[in-house]
Formats: sequence, structure tokens, C-alpha cells
Amino acid sequence: MRSRNASQIDSSIVPVTRRTGAHALLDSLCRHGVKHIFGYPGGAILPIYDELYGFEVSGQLKHILVRHEQGAAHAADGYARATGQVGVCFGTSGPGATNLVTGIATAHMDSIPLVVITGQVPRTAIGTDAFQETDIWGITLPIVKHSYVVRDPADMAAIVAEAFYIASSGRPGPVLIDVPKDVGLEEFDYVPVEPGSIRPAGYKPTVKGNPRQITQAIELIRHSQRPLLYVGGGAIAAGAHAEIARLADHFRLPTTTTLMGKGAFDEHHPLALGMLGMHGTAYANFAVTECDLLIAVGARFDDRVTGKLDEFASRAKVIHIDIDPAEVGKTRVPDVPIVGDVKQVLIELLDRVRELEIVSDPAQTAAWHTRINQWKTDYPLVVPSYDNEIAPQEVIVELGRQAPDAYYTTDVGQHQMWAAQFLKNGPRRWISSAGLGTMGFGIPAAMGAKVALPDHQVICVAGDASVQMNIQELGTLAQFGINAKTVIVNNGWQGMVRQWQEAFYGERYSSSNMEVGMPDFGKLAEAFGIKGILVTERSQLAPAVAEMLAYDGPVLLDVRVRRDENCYPMVAPGKSNAQMLGLPEVKRETPVSHQTCTNCQTDNHPSHQFCSHCGAKL
Repeated sequence: MRSRNASQIDSSIVPVTRRTGAHALLDSLCRHGVKHIFGYPGGAILPIYDELYGFEVSGQLKHILVRHEQGAAHAADGYARATGQVGVCFGTSGPGATNLVTGIATAHMDSIPLVVITGQVPRTAIGTDAFQETDIWGITLPIVKHSYVVRDPADMAAIVAEAFYIASSGRPGPVLIDVPKDVGLEEFDYVPVEPGSIRPAGYKPTVKGNPRQITQAIELIRHSQRPLLYVGGGAIAAGAHAEIARLADHFRLPTTTTLMGKGAFDEHHPLALGMLGMHGTAYANFAVTECDLLIAVGARFDDRVTGKLDEFASRAKVIHIDIDPAEVGKTRVPDVPIVGDVKQVLIELLDRVRELEIVSDPAQTAAWHTRINQWKTDYPLVVPSYDNEIAPQEVIVELGRQAPDAYYTTDVGQHQMWAAQFLKNGPRRWISSAGLGTMGFGIPAAMGAKVALPDHQVICVAGDASVQMNIQELGTLAQFGINAKTVIVNNGWQGMVRQWQEAFYGERYSSSNMEVGMPDFGKLAEAFGIKGILVTERSQLAPAVAEMLAYDGPVLLDVRVRRDENCYPMVAPGKSNAQMLGLPEVKRETPVSHQTCTNCQTDNHPSHQFCSHCGAKL
């Protein structure tokens, strides 16, 4: 798409200077507060890199040279998640641009604001199958919020301003700007465009909630006896953690979060239930099954959260607050839909509660809290202990003990789920590929977060399989002295694949063992010029973590853990959230009578309302 907004700028009040399209791009990025760019040069984008040289010499911009363009996209993503600002990455045309696609899709699925700049062949060569030409505009259409091909350098500044506004407003997301090589080289009368001065016609995200629907939501909350607050990544994007805490405290709402929502609510709070869904806590999954009111805040009812959809909060009324109207009613039709910015809607709701002088009645939800607290007692998250092996959960717990306030990134797999279960994160301190589940995300995302926040501890939790997807970025860490730490929970498998093969594919472990051909990670780290540490015994774990954290520079810590440990609880495909595998055995000092399910004859705990095996009403 070609922007038509350059003509809106009044050149009579702005100094006009002859500049290239590449200069206009970089100057516009600076005007939008960009300090760091992650990228990799190539032929079509060289005019931009040539101009970048001067911007770096003057200290206006810092370019981080990655070893693969996918690493650039993930690093910009980690930068954006850690700060809430727009991340920026560069790639050249053809393979350089297509190497960015996985990172763009990752950001799109998780609603992360990026501006992605790609080089393109000259305008006259577009469509001729020229050397290193790909239609990156067409390729990325399904995975961007908006995209441009810059046909006229005079449009550059307006396009950048528009791109930043689109990427960061409403439901955030990635925006692509494709720049033909000759557009970068061409000189023109450059008129700067300031941030926020360009707004695309017809694009006006709804921010405020409908007052009538807010009142209806308050009435449902007031009369609920078994309410549950279900918080997603939209709450993080909106910076709504303070409002969520006020809402939960005022109405004594048990609160669960999605993988994307971790950190939006204090996980040490008595009302916190941790994460729900496929590998969520048992008490969160039982609560969502038995609640009578589900208050969804910035969440999209993802399949990994809901399990069997028609049994997800099946007896509950639903309030759904989200800034994207396309998400409201897409999967579950709410009783009260509220479209608007999560933070703004919650402020309006809380103001209305104060105006009406609404006070919650603790007795109304007392039985519900008693039931939830019993589930917490009966089904805690368990850290197993083995005589001669380190449990992977022990690694996560030790990290959380020694670095409780760190920013954590993850790769994807069992280690990701254990980290989600056992780490207690603050807002924006949990950075993980949720929607796309991108292996290889962790190291470059940690790189981006550490570049953004050099004074904070940043730790990547990786698996031995997924870390190899982008392990070349150790070279970037070494070159720029980026002091991010990487901890490999090493079981010699594609762990989650192995677990599924064990549970659902008759223990046929097809192409999931990674032991043969696995590198010596410590030596590999040292080959990149990075400190490597190996842990094989439990007694080594705590000292090694302490050594890693104290070291002034990037570290790769390889921890050899129990090979066949599974991640539980787990909701099997096609099952309801109440039907979890791997629940710990309930231990009580005195015997209790069980309820026998009339449908499948399974004995259930007397507090259950639904059978843990078949999901039938007890």
C-alpha cells in the first residue's frame, strides 16, 4: 500500500532539505524514539545501511548485527514485550525478507508492536523475478496488521509515522514497510513528519467502554457467588495490572491468567490461581469449570486455554472485555461484551463502582474461596525429587529463588510450561512465544530485552532442542557484550513431542530424540567467546546459578536433567479442563467419602461438581 498522507504536510512551515529516501527513513525512526535496530544487511537494503553508518557514528541509532534475520525479528519482539515500545528490525530482499516471516508471525499471534523494514529490488525490477526478489508484501499479508511498499521517497516520513501509530494503537501488531533499493537512493525535498501527526483514515480503535454494558457487568459481578477473573495478554499490552489488582481485591475475585497474561496479576497474591489451560494449575482449571461468572479481560479464549470448548465455563455467564471487536464473540458469545482498551474500561468500571458505593459481601463468595483453597491444598504444583537425577522443575525453582525479579524469556516446549508454572513474574517480565509456539524464540528475545533494559537481569530458559534453532545468536551476544543468560533444561529430547508420543502415540518415539548429534553446549559457547557452565549433579545447581548471575557477561548454563520427566497437569486433546492427567494423589489425615460418577463409575473427590475422568455432572 502506498501512503497518500505526504501531501497533508505543510512544507511552508517546515524547513526543506534535499535528502535520500534512506535518510528520511532513519530520521523518521529517530523522531519516533527508536534507539536500537536489529538487522542484517544485504544488497537491496544497502542504501539504508549506508545512511545508517552516519546515524551510528553520531550516536543517534545503535544497530545490533544479528546472525540470522529471524533472530532480528525475535530480538525486536523481545525489546517490545519488555518495554511496551515498538520494536524495529531490518532485513534485505528475497531470502532476507522471508527469514523474517516466522518472527513476524510470532509477533502477530501475540499482538506485539513491530515495525519491520525490508529492502526490495528497484521499482523497475519489481515483478520481473529479479535477483533476490520476493513479494514480501504479499507473503506477509495474513500476518501483519498493515503493510506498505514505498513507491515515492516523498511518502517515506508519512508512512513511518502512520506505521508506528498503527503498530502501537488499538490491538498492537507488526507493520511491514518494504523499501525498493532506488527509493532509498533517490533524493527529494525532505519534510520531516512528527509522531502522531498522521492518522490513517477510517482507523479509530474504540478505547472507552459502553457505559450501559459496564453497568451490566457490575451487576453480574455483584450477584455472582462463584466468580473468576480470567486475564490475558491484552492486560499486559494495556498496562492494566494496577486496575486488575483493584478489581480483584474489591470483589475478592479469584484470578487466573493465560500464558500471555502472566505478570498482569501478582502471582504471590492469595487470590492468584496461576495459569489455566492445557498445562495450567489444577485449581485454576477446576475453578474455570465450576465458576458461575467468567470475567475475561484481554483474553481470546484460545484452544490451549479452553480445552473442550463446549465444556469451558459451560455453566457460567461471561463478561468479555477486549479492544479488538473481532475477538469478542469469535469463540464464545459473551453475555456482556465490552469493546475498549482494557485499562480504560477497568478504570471506568471501578469509577462506577465507587460512584455507586458498591461494597462486596465476603459471605457471598466464602464457600467458593473455601473450595478453591481446598483444591490448592489437594492439587499443588509438585517439584519431584530423585536420588541421582535433577528434576527439570528444580532448575526453574532455583532460578526463581535466586533471580525473582529477572526478565525471563523462554523457548517452546516442556521447559516453557514448567517455567510458566513455577516462576512468579511481574508485568512484562514474562516473555514467551504463546500463540505461534516458536522454537528458537528465547535467545534472540532475551537479547532484545537486555538491549532495552541493560540494568536488569535477563534470563532465557531454553530446551536442548529449541535452543539450537537460533543458537547462532550467541555470536551476537558475544560481539556486543549483551549480558543475557541462557539456561538449557537439557533432557536430550524434543521434550513435549516425546511426552505426546508417550501418551497418545503408543510410545513410538519418531524423530524426537536429540541425543545423537547434540553439541557440547559448554564448548560451543566458548567457541563463540561466551562462558559455558555444565551441571550434572544437584549439588552443583545452586552454585552454578549463582556463578552465572554474578558473571559480568553472557553465560550458557547447560543443566542435565531427568530424561523422561513429563509436564503435568495436562489436559489431553478433546477433553475438558476438569479432566487432567498427572494430578497428584490427594493425601488427607482422615478418610473422606468419594462421589462415584454414575456415567463412568470413577471415584471423585467430594468437593467436585464434575467428574475428573469423563466430565459428567456429579
